[in-house]
Amino acid sequence: MIYAIIGALVIGLSLGVFGSGGSILTVPVLLYLLHHEDKVSIAESLGIVGAIALISAIPYARARFVEWRTVVLFGVPGMAGTYLGAWAAGFVPGYVQLLVFACVMLVAAVVMWRNGRAGPSPDVGHPTQRPVLKIGADGLGVGALTGFVGVGGGFLIVPALVIMGGLPMRKAVATSLVIIAMKSSAGFWKYLHVLDGMDLAVDWQTIGVFIVVGAFGSLIGKKINARLNQHTLRRGFAVFLVLMSAFMLLREGLPLLGIQDSSNTPVSHNGGHMTSSAD
Repeated sequence: MIYAIIGALVIGLSLGVFGSGGSILTVPVLLYLLHHEDKVSIAESLGIVGAIALISAIPYARARFVEWRTVVLFGVPGMAGTYLGAWAAGFVPGYVQLLVFACVMLVAAVVMWRNGRAGPSPDVGHPTQRPVLKIGADGLGVGALTGFVGVGGGFLIVPALVIMGGLPMRKAVATSLVIIAMKSSAGFWKYLHVLDGMDLAVDWQTIGVFIVVGAFGSLIGKKINARLNQHTLRRGFAVFLVLMSAFMLLREGLPLLGIQDSSNTPVSHNGGHMTSSAD
């Protein structure tokens, strides 16, 4: 349980400071530290990150940092995309999702690294009115990725809102949190049905612990948001993501080539779920 508490705290801090990154950490913690099934970990990640994001968004909403037009135009198609992504996940083995997840981590690392460059003040922005269809298409695409691999997508949403939407950083973070909550709830709901068809179920106790501890961490993260050197922090987080994605690619990819993992434990794929005799 100590791993769950520490992991949840770090996840909450990440969401509070960056407005993203929570699900990038949630899936590996559930999968490798708590040894949950791959698809179960992805489903639980959506429930956990969605709830924490919603709680984290409340202070921002009260401070009127949320751009509600963007929430509707991006978030509603995002919910549809997430539902479809979760539905599609029921037709592929879990290890395929994890390999895609590892690749997504590499993309996130690149985005984090680029955002680590010195930039304008988080309160400075020049809002632009993008075409409604383009905003909806972006939401649908990010949503499909969210549902398929269990990521909240904040690392894609925040830069999109800053660069293409012209929102100040804090408004982008606040708006991202609301969108993440909307998309994750849709994906989590669908995953409950997908898991039920596979005779699997989420661990509600684990979800509860992660939400409570993660929400506490996110509130702390919000308070220290303005005190940290975020450019340096983002680049450090980017390096961590590269290392984590390399680990996942080796862990999930080598067995497909008939090579044992680093612990010399044979890994098998039974019914689309990657399991190890050591877990």
